[in-house]
Amino acid sequence: MRRLLAPLTDGVTYLRWTCLILGGALAMPYMMVGTLAVGVLGLSEPGRQDLLSPEPVIFACVLPLIALTGLFLPIRALELTAARGLLGVGIDSPPARPGRTWPERRRTAAWFTLHLGIGAVVAGTTLALVPFAVWLALLPLLGDRLGFLGTPFAAGWSGVWGPAAAAVTLALLVYAAAGAGALLSRLAPALLGPSPADRMAALEERARRLATRNRLARELHDSVGHALSVVTVQAGAAGRVLDRDPEAARTALAAIEESARAALEDLDHVLGVLRAEEDDDARSRSPSRNLDDLPELVRSTGAGVEIAGDLAALPALVSREAYRIVQEALTNAMRHGSGAVRLVAAVRGDLLELEVRNALAERPRRAGGRGIAGMRERVTLLGGGLEAGAVDGEWRVRARLPLRSGEEPASPPARRPAG
Repeated sequence: MRRLLAPLTDGVTYLRWTCLILGGALAMPYMMVGTLAVGVLGLSEPGRQDLLSPEPVIFACVLPLIALTGLFLPIRALELTAARGLLGVGIDSPPARPGRTWPERRRTAAWFTLHLGIGAVVAGTTLALVPFAVWLALLPLLGDRLGFLGTPFAAGWSGVWGPAAAAVTLALLVYAAAGAGALLSRLAPALLGPSPADRMAALEERARRLATRNRLARELHDSVGHALSVVTVQAGAAGRVLDRDPEAARTALAAIEESARAALEDLDHVLGVLRAEEDDDARSRSPSRNLDDLPELVRSTGAGVEIAGDLAALPALVSREAYRIVQEALTNAMRHGSGAVRLVAAVRGDLLELEVRNALAERPRRAGGRGIAGMRERVTLLGGGLEAGAVDGEWRVRARLPLRSGEEPASPPARRPAG
């Protein structure tokens, strides 16, 4: 019983009724044009009370005109606002485009025709039945002196049934409006919201942006994390030798300055990408350090370097990713190891082999960072292998990267990440 009476007391019903009446109001200019056209063309006979009477003919004539309007005029935003505010349905915004596609135009035209067509019927019925219900409610007081019901009768008990009939009439009108509003609310997301193709494109764009942000997060972690590790180590070294070896202290301070400047440059690039509105602009501003910048990188850490092969001839992608791997490996060496750091970069056949090692610290820092996970992601995307961790009293990071896409070398045994 409660569900049966729900449309009579639910505020959503009356909001949807308002949306239908709005559709009827928007249909009035079309009805006026249709009335003029029917009169000029003589498509119906005045006074007829069948399907060829003026009103049904006018209504049938204006529906194609309404559809044509929805096809070409920019009414989607107005209808979307009305559907969200009055129908009480959540409709996702369609993707922003420089122009309207024909599938979108057709769906808009279908919705506009339904809204105005059903709205005109409901609005016309409302205008007719509400005064009629009021007249029925007043029958016991006024009677039917003009004989609208067939036989004139005076006020009194003869019209006592009028209020009950008025209540039934209004209830039927409310149920009819509720049904029409429910129909529109069910169709609105499909006709006004994004199409399945739009949703798929939006998901692909979201995945692309997420991948870009993840890549930038790795770049920022590797660059800034490395710089902070260098600053920490070199600042400690400078403080220890400041009094007895000013020259070594100046060298350490210069390394701090160089690392901080490089980190600020990378940070500026990353922030520029995050703020960029256009994808092409974002890609053009992304960090592009590669193994050509290796001397500057190792100079700030004081690591010993052994290079075999021509690093300048490496593919651009491998060179960029290898630089970030070396950068994070040096950071881990300073974090988990102690003493001099040794870096080996060698091109052997179709492989680039990287190794960073130093003595394991007596009290290594607590693990839990994202450095090794980030290196592993980079190596995996290139089809290579990585091992990182403590080996025979040393902290060691070793990576193998194929130089030709699709070639996957044998991976070294995986070790549990330590940081």
